[in-house]
Amino acid sequence: MSSQPAPLVDEPATDPALLRTLEAAGLPATGRFRSKSGWVSRAWVGDDYVVRLNTREVFRDAHRHEARVVDVLAGSEVPHARHIAHGDGPDGSWYVSERLPGGTLHDTWPTADSSTRQALIESLGAALRALHQVRVPDDLLPPWLADALSGKPWPAFHPPVVGAALQQVEAARLLPGHDQRLLTEVAEWVQERQALFAADEPVLVHGDVHGSNVMVDQGRVTGLIDFAEALAQPADVELDTILRWCARSREYPPTPGARGLDETTLTEVPGLLRDAYPGLFERADLRERLNFHDMYVELAIYAHHPQHDVRETAHRRIGRLLSGHNHLDGLAW
Repeated sequence: MSSQPAPLVDEPATDPALLRTLEAAGLPATGRFRSKSGWVSRAWVGDDYVVRLNTREVFRDAHRHEARVVDVLAGSEVPHARHIAHGDGPDGSWYVSERLPGGTLHDTWPTADSSTRQALIESLGAALRALHQVRVPDDLLPPWLADALSGKPWPAFHPPVVGAALQQVEAARLLPGHDQRLLTEVAEWVQERQALFAADEPVLVHGDVHGSNVMVDQGRVTGLIDFAEALAQPADVELDTILRWCARSREYPPTPGARGLDETTLTEVPGLLRDAYPGLFERADLRERLNFHDMYVELAIYAHHPQHDVRETAHRRIGRLLSGHNHLDGLAW
């Protein structure tokens, strides 16, 4: 089953920001482009290229970091979009990549039949296995994330950083009206589990694998996209994000105001992924490790999210996790 992208119905390149970016990249302003909105950037999908423009400069060097990671992937078996050019301009930082065939997994999944879904997850497992074999420095970290971990403003949320879990406890303690009793219990909980990761060798983790960041066509993954959050962490950090997407996919809409997938359509994904990439699931202490990653994520949200109701949701989830329960309870993984 082919997952053809929506036709490019926009006008030829006329947007001034797009024209300036194409000129800066040394590319002709030919062909048609479809404008797309995103969470943190503007994008234009052309016949041959995808142009992204980051208008929120709090993401320091995000495109430079992505270019570095993607260039490392050259020659590997990881399906990805080739990096064409990147830079900074009057409209913000920009990144140009080749256009991959097909559409996103998010867009393809609802109408795919069961055999196609199985083939897609098998292909995703192969892509992730290849990714986790790519050699990168153990300290690989996006510059904007390094800034956040050092105490500067948090522009976005991201995959767990195992060594920074206690930092999130301390950050949460700076909140007015924080739950001191809860955080004391969390700090003890984190310290008791840090030894789980003592012997780990970090691998290259994409950090944000969900339906909108996987391109697919004709039952296979044509590329993982958006490596702005890629970092060196234990491989099961990747699994943590994927399982959270399966359990709470409505919280992963492709754009603001859109809808995430129905979780009931993703119930078989963990099992299919386990069959495709068994090494990702082989740790005897996997559930405790995944609980640790989940705690990190909820702590970061509780400590840094600007919306009170979102922080309160994280607070409730932290309490539930301390009692041994979270979104993993309902997954057959």
